[in-house]
Parts: sequence; structure tokens; C-alpha cells
Amino acid sequence: MYLILICVALLLLLLFLSVPVASAIAGVGIVVGYFFSDYPIFGSLGEITWSVSTDFLLLSIPFFVLLGEILLHSGIAKGIYFSLHKWLSWLPGGLLHANIASSALFSSISGSSVATAATITTVAMPECDKYGYKPGLFAGTIAAGGTLGILIPPSINLIVYGFLTNTSIPKLFVAGMVPGIFMAFLFMLFILIYSIIKKEKRKEEEPVTWKERFIALKDLIPIIILFVLIMGSIYTGFATPTESAALGVLTTLFITYFKGLLNFDVIKKAIKGTIRTTGMIMFIIVAANFLNFVLVSIGLTDDLSDFIESLAISKYSMLAMVTLLYLVLGMFIETLSLMVITIPIIAPIMVTLGFNPVWFGIYLIILIEMALITPPVGLNLYVVQGIRNKGTIVEVMKGSLPFVIIMLFMAILLAIFPQISLYLVDYV
Repeated sequence: MYLILICVALLLLLLFLSVPVASAIAGVGIVVGYFFSDYPIFGSLGEITWSVSTDFLLLSIPFFVLLGEILLHSGIAKGIYFSLHKWLSWLPGGLLHANIASSALFSSISGSSVATAATITTVAMPECDKYGYKPGLFAGTIAAGGTLGILIPPSINLIVYGFLTNTSIPKLFVAGMVPGIFMAFLFMLFILIYSIIKKEKRKEEEPVTWKERFIALKDLIPIIILFVLIMGSIYTGFATPTESAALGVLTTLFITYFKGLLNFDVIKKAIKGTIRTTGMIMFIIVAANFLNFVLVSIGLTDDLSDFIESLAISKYSMLAMVTLLYLVLGMFIETLSLMVITIPIIAPIMVTLGFNPVWFGIYLIILIEMALITPPVGLNLYVVQGIRNKGTIVEVMKGSLPFVIIMLFMAILLAIFPQISLYLVDYV
């Protein structure tokens, strides 16, 4: 067990010293492999890098990132937000509902939490000042809504989970639909109840006619087309997740061109953002796979499995321990890094205990969502604060706190009623 403590302590030390996440993970692998492994660790590094980076499934990641980047820079995302603004602003809570609904809708084609949070923040924050909303809660709804990007399919994090555990991506995607939509509903229900109780005063929003609402629906058509095309091509067997992602990019380019929004500047910004995000993701995945290879080579994963089996605890006690582990680690480790470091060790243990791997993937993603908005390393908190560029991040943290509690409630609900995520899987 002392090796586990060495690995965790070394990783936290490197992160505390502001070493980039991927470099920190690879550094732990190098140090542990050099001192404790008899295998030719460094000779295997090249093979590990090649086998991971050439996996066909992971090719879907840059496609989904590019799709979201095009929608952001072309302005289509802005149309989605203001269309929902017209439909939801009459509710108690007003634009707070539009923040959640537009995040959920954008999540259905972006696949990324950070991209979703960044997009909605860019579009929505000017409206916060315009109508006098409480800035902390307004920003908190965007940070929380952005987390839906990794639960509502297609999801980059679900793709990574499927890759690491050899679980069906289509089944993971369909398993995430109902929990994702239900969580968005819970977010909006909280906003509704909170707004009725608090009766906060703000500027009255301009009245919207039914004619204006129906005209605004045209701005939702691109998202609906993309979602039906991407998910439909997967579940009809027409395309793999990677092929459907590529098809989604081509369709997005066609839609933006047809609407007169496609130009060289949009393409340049979209490609630049895609390269940056994909490079970060792939570097982390390669580094984590190297670390996991090292841990297997020194027998640490087997020792950990044997230790857990020797405890003779129930499966739900183990689930509670895993939940607590992710809640704590999620406060200090970036979410994708947390996934690729822990899943190869944790997932086999949970499956052995009798948990469905598809169900556990969705449960895990909800825990990862919580990590995205829990300080001090809640990534969505910093994304929202960085774009709004005023006030303090503490305001965003306080505004996000109620949604952390809702996510924990959703995780408990999923543990009690696993069919929430598994019901539709039987039909795939």
C-alpha cells in the first residue's frame, strides 16, 4: 500500500508545483517505473504512445471538438440561446432557465463540458447585467449547466470511459440520455422554487409574442438536425461513433455555409481551438496509459484488487467508498486526468462486484460532473470566471454549490434506481 501513497503524494506534489497535468502523470510513471519495475518501461513508451494515439475510436474526439468550435465561432450557438430566451424567460427565474436549457441543448452535439460552459458564458453573461440578475447564481447556472456536456450524448468523456473499459459507446450514449435530461430538469426545478421563494427583483424583460417565439424556433433547427444525424447514424448502424462525428462536422460546415456564417476567420479559430483541446486530451490519455502500464508491471493493480477483496465489504459499501474517493480527488485533479488515472483500476473492481459497466460509466460521469464545479480545481468555475472577467470566483463557487448537491442527489437516485440509465440500453 505504500506504493499507492507514493504515487498519490508524488502526483499531488507535481500538480501543486504547477507542472502540466499530462507531464505530472507521465512523471509519476517514469519515477515509479525506474525505481520499482523490472520491466523495460522506457522501451515500451513508444509502443504505448503509438497504440493509444492511433486508436480509431479516439479519432472521434477532435471531430466532436471541431463541431462545437464551429458552432461557437459561427454564431449559431448565440441563436440557440436567444431562441430559448424567448420561450423560457417568462418563468420565475427567467434567463436562469435559458442558461440550463441552452447548455443541455448544446451538450447534445458538443460532447465537451468546457466547450459548453465557455459557449453559453460568452453568449449569456451580457444579459446578466442587462436585466440585473444576481451575478453569482447566474454564473453558477452556466457552470453547472456546462457539466451536462459530458453526460448528454455525444460525450467525449463517455468515449474515453468506453475506450478504457472496452464498453460499448452506443450503449453508454443511450444510457446517458435520460439521466442527463432529468438532471437538467432538476436544475430548472431548483431555479423555479428558489426564485418563487426569494422573489428577487430584477428588470422586467421585454414581452415576447407567440409569433416571435415560433419564429425563433428556426434557430434550434441546426442543433436538432445535428443531434438526429449523429445519434441516428449510430443507432441505425449506418456509422460508428467516429464516422458519425465526422458526418456531424461536414453537416455543420454545410449549415454554417448555407446560413452565410462560414468564413476563413471562423475556420481558423475553430481549427486552432480544436488543435489546442485535442492535444491536451491526447497527451493526458497517453500519459495516463503509460502510468497504468507501469502500475500493472509492478503488480500494484493486482495488489489493490486483492486488498479490496480481503476487506469483504458489500458492493454498496464499496460504491460509497468510490463516491467519496472521487469527491475528494475531484477537488484537486482535473477531471479527464482523474478518469484516465483511476478507471483502469476502479472499473474492473466494480464490475467484479456485480455492477453493470454501462451503469457504472454513467454513475462515474455524474461524480466527474460534480468535480467540474467543486473548488479548488473545478474547471468550469474557472472557465466561467475567466470569460466574465469581473467579480470574484468565490461568487461563481457559491452560485454553483446548490447544483453540486443536486448532482449528489442524482447519483444516489441512480444507485437506488439503476434502470434510470439502463432502461433504454435494452433496446440498443
